[in-house]
Amino acid sequence: MTDFLDISYRVKNRVATISLNRPQTMNAFSQNMRIELLAATKQAENDEDVRVVVISAQGKGFSSGTDLSQGLAGYSDINEQIQVEYKPFLMAIADSKKLYISSVNGACAGIGVALALNCDFMVMADNAFLYMAFAAIGLVPDGGSTYHLIRSMGYKKALQLFVEAGRLTADEAEKYGLANKVVTADQLSAKTQDWAESLANLSPLSQSFGKKLFRSAMDADLQTVLDEESLTQVDAMNSRDHASAVKAFFAKEKASFIGK
Repeated sequence: MTDFLDISYRVKNRVATISLNRPQTMNAFSQNMRIELLAATKQAENDEDVRVVVISAQGKGFSSGTDLSQGLAGYSDINEQIQVEYKPFLMAIADSKKLYISSVNGACAGIGVALALNCDFMVMADNAFLYMAFAAIGLVPDGGSTYHLIRSMGYKKALQLFVEAGRLTADEAEKYGLANKVVTADQLSAKTQDWAESLANLSPLSQSFGKKLFRSAMDADLQTVLDEESLTQVDAMNSRDHASAVKAFFAKEKASFIGK
């Protein structure tokens, strides 16, 4: 297993937890953290024992955003830095065959918001909030923030949140469909792990196929969605998991899934 400095990584009961681990900076994204996040997502993807991945954070807050003290860290401009260091781990999560859950505690700002929203699900502590800090320092959203916010909040509310450098409480995030669950702060880790483990016991093939279908459906017309669903269903029906689950159904037994 890889030794990390700015994140931690563990696997328990088929759930991998990638935790931001720079609490002294409230988990500001350093260059090394970005590199390690990509390495950790690849490690989880290649581990057959892992079915669900949790992104969490150590300390009092999820993330304060980018570590501004490091500047461009050797790149000619911010676009080059985003393309090389941010986009790869964000797309690794989006394209992963596995489900990702962000577990958000305290303040979650800037690129931290983008990371949290990019996961398939989000659990927030009741004292957590999403802070769109970009406009407060004369910048625009990045990391895919606009993509996720406008699809849940609509154009007017999403734009308002950005231009006013606004905050969304956990309850507001749940209301807009950005968060799936809000739990007490002291129960965040346990509740997230419990949910992740329950998902890890369900059909990994259905989850993988479903994740791909739902993400692509956001930008597709009905005819395309119907065709993609139909073709994917062929693969699902030909799986060993489907055959054994049907057998278990008729035997009135609980299905067990192996992901094949």
